[in-house]
Parts: sequence; structure tokens; C-alpha cells
Amino acid sequence: MPYIQVDGLRLHYLVQGFGPAVVLIHGLGSCAEDWSLLQAPALSQRYRVLMPDLRGHGRSDKPPGPYTVPQMADDIAGFLSALGTDAAHIVGLSLGGAVAQALAVRHPERVRSLVLVNTFAYLRPKGWAEWRLTLARWGALLVSLALHARMEAEELFPRPGQAGLRRVAYHRLCANDPTAYRAATMAAARYDGRRDLGRIRAPTLVVAGLEDTVVPLRAKEELAAGIPGARLITVPRSGHATPTDQPVVFNRLVLEFLDTH
Repeated sequence: MPYIQVDGLRLHYLVQGFGPAVVLIHGLGSCAEDWSLLQAPALSQRYRVLMPDLRGHGRSDKPPGPYTVPQMADDIAGFLSALGTDAAHIVGLSLGGAVAQALAVRHPERVRSLVLVNTFAYLRPKGWAEWRLTLARWGALLVSLALHARMEAEELFPRPGQAGLRRVAYHRLCANDPTAYRAATMAAARYDGRRDLGRIRAPTLVVAGLEDTVVPLRAKEELAAGIPGARLITVPRSGHATPTDQPVVFNRLVLEFLDTH
């Protein structure tokens, strides 16, 4: 399995295909493997698909925290540099989408285009229902990662027909190092990229699952409104994990967007 050193940090990654580079950046508690079955086969027919594990995730190093989103963006910039890749199309899901935004601001020369999936520039609950759910997530995480993972998996895949996906998500989340997972969670909670949205010059597509209860639609609308020229597309019957619960639709949207840039 390939690894690469970035400023003393060992990053694990997967690679598939040939052509212009596309970097797929996973969400909180996920890893590169979660792109490898549903996205990499479709995208790699036209592109070189690079799938890194963020710091603290998967098989990458898990240094002591705190972590920050800009720090993770610098990791991705170093990753591309170490691979000899000048610029790439960047696709980011949730936490990975925040990292993608920070990369476009801090290292604009590395970003050819952005696909931001169910992500945010700033994430704070509004109203009692959102606050109750947020407090429940944090409370579960303080008790045990397994309890938190069960809650998250049920939120990601709530339908009866999604039992298999729910089980996979639960085991993926449970496989995380608890300390690193909490550090990454805090990085997402502290991130505020609202002031920088206007500085993003890369062509941008914002993808929003209409049934996402993790990141509200208003956060994605804020991205589309704040990034010059950005386009928002909503996906019906999709929650937070759009690449997984609607892979055919998602892959088509991404390929159509990339082919125009």
C-alpha cells in the first residue's frame, strides 16, 4: 500500500487510473477505501484518482492533536507536491469539503476545480432540534466511540433498506483511533471559512443531499452564494453520504462537471 512523507507525516493513499489528477478527500471518520468501490472505478476511466487518508484517519499517521482544517489542507498540498502533481481537481465530502475549501484559499495553484459535497464553511446548530441532535452526538462521543458510531451510522443511513450500509458505516467509525477522531471532530467544529469564500477562484460545484441531517442545506447554500460563480445541485433521496447512497447520480454529476473544466 503506498505511503508518502509530507513534512514528517506519513500519509497513506490509494491511486487508480491515468490522466488529469482528481483528489477525493473523505469525511470525518472515513478513509480512502470508502471511495475505492463506488467512485474510483467510474472516475478512473478518464482520470488519475488519488485518495489520501487525512491525518488521524485510516492508515495515515495519527499525531497528537490539536488538528486544524488549514493544517489538513497543507497536508494535501504537500501530498500533491510530493507526488509531482502541480494541480488537481479536488472533491471533498463533509470535513473533506472544508479541507478542499482551505486548500483552494491557501494553495490556489494546486486546485483546478472544486466539488464540495455536503459540507460547510461554518457549522453551528440553529433551533432546539439541531442543538439537541448536536449535544446528543457529543455526549455519545464522550461516553464511547462505539455509541457515537452507532448514532452516526443510523443518521447516515436511516432507511430499513440501508441496513448493510449502516453496518459498514458503524464498523468504519469504530475502527478509528478515539483520540485522533476527537481531534478531527474538534477541527471541524472550530473551522470558520466564511470570510475566505470570496477568495476562491476555482470553478466550484456544490452538491447537497436533500435529506442530509448532519449538515443543513443552508450551509451549502451559503457556500454556493459565497464562492464566485459556484453552482449548487441538490440530490433527492440522499442524506449526508451522497457518494454512497446515490453513487450513480453522484458520479454522473462529478464527471459532467470535471469534463467541462
